[in-house]
Amino acid sequence: MRRIYASLLFALTVTLPYGASAATLKVGDQQLQTRGILEASGQLKDVPYQIEWFNFPAAQPLGEALNAGAIDVGGLGDAPLIFAYSAGAKIRAVSATRSTPVDLAIVVPAGSPIRNAADLKGKRIATTRGSIGHYLAVATLERANLKLTDVSWSYMQPADARAALASGTVDAWSTWDPYVALTEARDHARSIANGVGLSSGLSFEAATDTAIREKHAELADFLRRVAAGQRWALSHPDEVAAIQSRVTGLPADVLKTVYQRAQLHPVSIDDSLIAEQQRTADLYLRANVIKARLNVAPSFDRQFSPNAP
Repeated sequence: MRRIYASLLFALTVTLPYGASAATLKVGDQQLQTRGILEASGQLKDVPYQIEWFNFPAAQPLGEALNAGAIDVGGLGDAPLIFAYSAGAKIRAVSATRSTPVDLAIVVPAGSPIRNAADLKGKRIATTRGSIGHYLAVATLERANLKLTDVSWSYMQPADARAALASGTVDAWSTWDPYVALTEARDHARSIANGVGLSSGLSFEAATDTAIREKHAELADFLRRVAAGQRWALSHPDEVAAIQSRVTGLPADVLKTVYQRAQLHPVSIDDSLIAEQQRTADLYLRANVIKARLNVAPSFDRQFSPNAP
């Protein structure tokens, strides 16, 4: 538990309206992306229960917090959900979104001789274990007919990976936005591979079995607000970026790039989506990241997922 709480940047409680439910929904977020969308879109007004926000630098510690029951629900990508579920976490994906997978990239310093995936052979790659960045690196090497042993792996959290890339401790960093956009804009790093054709672009809100059972109404309301905020944000990237910049301290121009290229939008949890998630899990099995074949179907709960446009 100490490791989980060390990963929390802070917690924020939304004010409870008079006469509202006494329930508190504990929500995990990454770089305040969900909270930024909800605040900018007005979806945090008149919430009939408390929301306590916990901010994480990456999906791995968020998944650990879900597994420990420290939070009720939180957003994480397709690969981290598989990683958490394969580790025995009692969680279910309760809503889904899709983004354009150019928001995943393997980046190298501006002066690096690395130009493409084949050039990664013999190099050192930083990523966060079990993250969508980890997935991208594995899939990129597989497509380039390279073995995982053809590179050296350095597993670390994003802030440490960015520093390692800048210092030359590693040769490449496989990560996701806002980290991709930030290192491109501020460190002049360049992308040598992205998720197009490799990643599903899926991400999820995942909830604990306990929250699904005991906070069903609050969870359903929260997920409706998230979907409405995401639809609104598609045409309001400036407003979302400005709000999130004030909260996180990340540059507004970087965050605008993140929202414009991601085109994040809600989608339904259906059979085809679950099949995509199964293919992602199967790649993790081939890469020996998970040790046994995983049936991903039980990791979904469709009752909160209406048909999304």
